[in-house]
Amino acid sequence: MKRESKSNKLTEEDVRRYNGIFWKILIGVVLIAVLFLVSVRIGLFGKLPSFKDLENPKSNLASEIITDDNKVLGTYFVHNRSNVKYSELAPSLVHALVSIEDKRFYEHSGIDYSRTISTILLTLAGDKQGGSTITQQLALNLFSEKRERNSLKRIMQKFQEWITAVRLERNYTKEEIVMMYFNTVDFGAYNTFGIKSAARTFFNTTPDQLTPAQSALLVGMLKGPGIYSPVRYPENAINRRNLVLKAMRDQNFITSEEYETYREEPLGLKLTITHYGEGLAPYFRAVLKEEIKKEFQRLAITKPDGTPYDLDRDGLKVYTPINYTMQQYAEEAQKEWMKRLQGEFDKQWARRDAFTGENAKLLDIGMKRSDRYRVLKADGYSESEIREEFDKKVPMELFTWEGNVDTTMTPMDSVRYMKLFLRNSMMAMEPQTGYIRAWVGGIDFEHFKYDQVKRGTRQVGSLAKPFVYAYAIDNGYGPCVSIPNHSRTYGGTWTPRGSVQGGDPITLKNAIKYSQNYATAYLINEVGAANVADLNKRMGVTSNIPSNLSIALGSYDASLYDMVGAYSAFVNQGTWVEPIMILRVEDKNGALIYEKAPKVLKALNSETAYAMVDMLKGVVDGGTGSRLRWDPNFGGLKNPIGGKTGTTNRNSDAWFIGITPELVAGVWTGAEDRGISFSSMRYGQGAAAAMPVFGLFMRKVFADKDLNYSQEDFPEPPGGITRFEMDCANFSQFYGNDPAKADSQLIEDDRLGF
Repeated sequence: MKRESKSNKLTEEDVRRYNGIFWKILIGVVLIAVLFLVSVRIGLFGKLPSFKDLENPKSNLASEIITDDNKVLGTYFVHNRSNVKYSELAPSLVHALVSIEDKRFYEHSGIDYSRTISTILLTLAGDKQGGSTITQQLALNLFSEKRERNSLKRIMQKFQEWITAVRLERNYTKEEIVMMYFNTVDFGAYNTFGIKSAARTFFNTTPDQLTPAQSALLVGMLKGPGIYSPVRYPENAINRRNLVLKAMRDQNFITSEEYETYREEPLGLKLTITHYGEGLAPYFRAVLKEEIKKEFQRLAITKPDGTPYDLDRDGLKVYTPINYTMQQYAEEAQKEWMKRLQGEFDKQWARRDAFTGENAKLLDIGMKRSDRYRVLKADGYSESEIREEFDKKVPMELFTWEGNVDTTMTPMDSVRYMKLFLRNSMMAMEPQTGYIRAWVGGIDFEHFKYDQVKRGTRQVGSLAKPFVYAYAIDNGYGPCVSIPNHSRTYGGTWTPRGSVQGGDPITLKNAIKYSQNYATAYLINEVGAANVADLNKRMGVTSNIPSNLSIALGSYDASLYDMVGAYSAFVNQGTWVEPIMILRVEDKNGALIYEKAPKVLKALNSETAYAMVDMLKGVVDGGTGSRLRWDPNFGGLKNPIGGKTGTTNRNSDAWFIGITPELVAGVWTGAEDRGISFSSMRYGQGAAAAMPVFGLFMRKVFADKDLNYSQEDFPEPPGGITRFEMDCANFSQFYGNDPAKADSQLIEDDRLGF
C-alpha cells in the first residue's frame, strides 16, 4: 500500500504563508528603497544642494570689467567663465545638445527611465553607454566638480543626480535648465568654462552668433574636451562634430543638404586665448582690482553670508569710465612714438656702457628684483650660487617692439637688456566728471608689470611750476605782473640754475610760457613754499611735498594719476574732482553692491583757474610746447590747447600734461632707473620724449567724430574775468618767426634747476 507524501502537496495554509512572506519581502524592499532615497535626499550619503545652491551654484564665475561704451575690457578669473541668458544662445546650440545628448529631453521629467534601463543592460553586456539626461548632467555640474571613479561611490552619486534632476525639473523650465547647463560646462583647454567663454576662445564670437557647424563642434567637445580638442586633435574634433551634425539631421533640426554642407566645412578656428595681461588696458585692470579690494574692505562690503567678495570667482560686473576706443588710441599712440624713440635711445647707448660708474650697481639691483632671483633664494641658494645661475645661458623670451622673440642668453644679460628699454605711461580724464577715459601704465604688461600711472612716482620737474603761479594769482598777483628773472641765491644755500628767456623782468604769463626757473624761484620765495605745498595737496597730489623752495622746480616725486587730476582743476574752474577709475559694481545677478561717490574740492578761485588755463595755452602757442602745433610728428594740432612740459636733471624724466576744454591727458617717459637716460635734450626733454604721445593721441580723438570732443576754446568762468588784466605785452615774437628755432632755444629752460 502506497502512502501519499504531505511534503509534495501545498496546503492552503502554505499558500497564505508564502504570500505573506512575498509581500513582506516586497514591502521591505520598497521600504528600504524609500528609506535609502530619503537618506540620500536628506544628505546622509553626501550633502545635496538646496534651491539656493541650485540657483546660485558655487562655480568660479569670471568677473567682467566693462567700459563706458558697454564693451568687456577684460576679466578676472580662476575659471574663465561668464554666464549667458537663454535668449543669448543660438538655436543651433540647443538643437545640437538635445540631438546628441538627450533626444527625449522635452518629454521626460529629469530621468529617462527607458534609456536608463537600456544603458544598464548594455553596460552589463560589456557595451558601456552613457545614460545621463541633460538635467542629470547639469545636476552633476552643479553639486560635484568631478565624476566619482569608485564604483560604489559612483552609484551613490548617480542616485544623488537623479534626485537633484527631478527637483530641477519640478522647479525650472526646460529653457532654464539648458541655460544653466551651458553656463556650467567645462571645455577643458585654455581655462575655458561655459559656452560664452568657449565661443570667444575658439571662434572669437558670442553664443548667439555661432553657426550650426560651430555649435556642433563645441557641443561635441563636451564628451571629451581633451580627445576632441580642435587644437590638439583636429581630426577627432571634425569627426565628432560631424556625428553631432548627423544627429541634428536625424532629429530634423537641419536638412540633409545643410548637413552635407556643414560636414565639409573646415574647423575655422579663431583662437582667442584669454590671460590677465592680454587685451586692452592690462595695467588699468591690475590696479583696478586692488582698488576694488581696498574699497570693499574700507566700506565692509561683503556677500549676504558675510564672506568677502572674490573678484576671481563671484562673477561681478565692474563698470568703469574707460572708453574702449580711446584706450585703443592711447595704446596705439604710445607704440607709434615709443618704438621710434627707443631706436634713438639704442643708438646712444650702443656707443657706451650704461652700467659703469654710478650705474654699476643697477644690474645687481635688477637681478634682485627679478622673479628668478626670488625663486632661487626661496630654494636656499646662496648669493654666490645665485650669481652663478644668472651667468648661465638659458632659453628665454624677450620683448621687442616688433614682438616677442625666443633666444638663449644669460639672465644677467637679460637684466641688462631690459633695463635699457624706455618706459612710458599715459592717462586721460574728463576734468568736469573725473572720468578716466584711457590708462596706459607701461609699454608691455607681460614683461614690465609695474604700473607707472598710479603706482609709480617720479620727479615732476617743471610740471610743478603752475602751482606756484596759481597760488600767487589766487592771492593778488595778476598774469601781467612783472617779476625779476635773473639768478639769485635764497637762504644762503640754494641757487637755482637756468637762463633768461622772455626778458628780465618778465610777466607771470611769459614766465610760464618759457618755463623760467629764475622767475619761478623768486615767486615761491615771495608767496611761501608751505602755501604752495598746501595747494598741491588741495589739488589732489598725495605724495610727500616738503615745504622748501625747491618744490617750485619740481624736486618732489608724484604720480601721473595725481598730476593729471591736479591740472584738471585748472580746466574745471578751480574745482578738483577725484580721478574716477570705477563707476559701480554689480553682483552676478545684477544687484548694485557698490557705487562710487567722487571727492570734490574747490581748490582755486574760478578766475584764477581761467588765468592759469590762458597761461598754459601760451606754453603751446609759442612756448616750450610749440612743436605740438608746427610739427606733424608731434600732432600738428590747431585747436585751442594748453599744456606744460617737464624735464628733470640728466633727462631722467620727461613729462607733458595737455589740457583741452573737455579732456586732460598726461604722459611720462623715462627708464626704470634714473641713472639711465638720454645724454642730450634733443630727445630727452619733455617736449620730445613725452609730448608726442599726447599729440598723436589727441589727433586720433579729435578725428573720431563719434567721440564728440569739443575743439572750441575754453569757456570763461561765470561773470567773466574782472580781477586782473589778461592781455599782457606780446612776447610771442621774441625769437622771431621761426618756430623751430624758438623751440631749440626754449627747451634748455624746461629743466629742473636746483
